[in-house]
Amino acid sequence: MISGERSKYKSWSNLKKQMEGLLCDALKDKISYFYTTYREVHDTYGRATINYERKELVAFSWHMRYEQWEDEYKILNTNHVDVQHLGSISAVWEKQIQVHQDLLKEKWMPECILCDGDFIFAVTEYLKTDITSAVHSDNYILRVFAYMDRRVGKRTLIKMKEDADALPEWAKQFYRIRCVAEGL
Repeated sequence: MISGERSKYKSWSNLKKQMEGLLCDALKDKISYFYTTYREVHDTYGRATINYERKELVAFSWHMRYEQWEDEYKILNTNHVDVQHLGSISAVWEKQIQVHQDLLKEKWMPECILCDGDFIFAVTEYLKTDITSAVHSDNYILRVFAYMDRRVGKRTLIKMKEDADALPEWAKQFYRIRCVAEGL
C-alpha cells in the first residue's frame, strides 16, 4: 500500500480504544496514541504521534509524505519508468508500489521518514496481525506496538533484546520503556 492512501476504518476513536486496550498494565495511562486529519486542507493532511507520559516520542506527519514522494520520483525517473516502457498504467502503479515498499524497508523505516498514512496503515495491520508476526515484522511501527502489548510477556521481552538492539533509536526507545516499566 502507498502510505498516502488512508486505510479504511470506521473511526480513529475506535482504533485508539483497541490499541490502548492492548497496552500492558505497566504502560496503561502512560502510553497514548494520537491521530488527526485536517479535512479542510487539500489532500486531507494528517498527523499521528505516540506519546509517553504526555511527551511526544515519535511523530508521523503528512509533510514526510513529500519526502517519500521525492525519493520515489528520483528512483522512478532514474529508471525511466513510464507508461510506454511498462506497457500500462497498472504496470506503472505496480512498479511505484514496489519502489515504495523497497524504500520503506531500506530507508524510511530506519530513518523514521514516516507519514500519518504509514501510522494508520500500521495500526489497522497490527489489529489483524498475530503478535508473533508483529514482533518479527519488517515494519518497525508494528514492532513498537508489540513491545508495548500485554500479550508479550517478560520472558519474551528478554529474548527480544538482541533484535531490539539492532533497531534504530526511535524504535528501540519503546523496547527500553517497556523493560523499565516491567522492572527488567
